[in-house]
Amino acid sequence: MVISWWSLLWCIVPVAIVAAIYACWCAEDLLEVLYACLRMVIQLALVGFALIWLFDHPDAYISVAVILGMLGIAAWIAIRPLRKLAEFSPHSWLGAVIALVIGVGICLLITMLGVLAISPWFKPSFIIPLAGMYLANSMNVISLSAERYFAERRGGCYKSQAKKRAFKASMIPQVNGLFAVGLVSLPGMMTGQIISGVEPMIAVRYQIMIMAMLLGSTGMAAALMLNWLSSKDRILRNT
Repeated sequence: MVISWWSLLWCIVPVAIVAAIYACWCAEDLLEVLYACLRMVIQLALVGFALIWLFDHPDAYISVAVILGMLGIAAWIAIRPLRKLAEFSPHSWLGAVIALVIGVGICLLITMLGVLAISPWFKPSFIIPLAGMYLANSMNVISLSAERYFAERRGGCYKSQAKKRAFKASMIPQVNGLFAVGLVSLPGMMTGQIISGVEPMIAVRYQIMIMAMLLGSTGMAAALMLNWLSSKDRILRNT
């Protein structure tokens, strides 16, 4: 089923409802939410045109360059909540980059070369959407873990204890997702495949791969970011 641009106008309804809630409860953030929605639409439209060109002109260097660009932006967004904290350091972005490169890189290589055995390995229609999915989830976990780490440190926790608590808290959404998948929700990728006509058991195998890789990439990224932050941490106790 093809969704027309006119049909997408119905999406304004839930956005308007949430905007009204923001206006009543936290008006100071209303413009940010509306800006985020507008930016989302523009970004996705531009990405759609870019992907059409990339799929028609597959190239290893271009695919890698696109992924590196996505990675740099993801790292910058990941440390966004930290910029308001007194403990924020410019080194945090580098820590996020390293965490994403290793965490996402390992899982992306396993996916492309092991599970899917895609040839060529840089096929844009596979590597770019998968990289985006892994980066987005890992980016969110990095944000949660870093923010919780500094909250625990300010509360008087030692570094090792703060890392453990931050890691556990940041992984709650991922672990909850593993428990809920199939019983409470059908994840986006699986739903999209089924709607597009893919046989359900094929969609299931793809979703198992995605869930496992997301757990791996987010877990590694969070652990690496927390180790980076603790090595640079000079607040409170140093043990």
